[in-house]
Amino acid sequence: MTTVLTTESSALKHIRTAYQVDQQVKYLHLEAEIEVLLQQLQSLKRKNQQDSIAN
Repeated sequence: MTTVLTTESSALKHIRTAYQVDQQVKYLHLEAEIEVLLQQLQSLKRKNQQDSIAN
C-alpha cells in the first residue's frame, strides 16, 4: 500500500511540475506579447506627437 501511495504521489508531483512549467511558459509568452504591445503603443504615441507638432 505504501508503495502504491508513493508511486501515486510521485506521479502527481510530476503532473503538477509539468503543469507549473506549462503555466510558466504561457506566462512568459504573455509577458513578451505585452512588452511588444507596449512598445507599439509608445511608438504610436511618439508618431502622434510628431504629427501634431508638424501640423
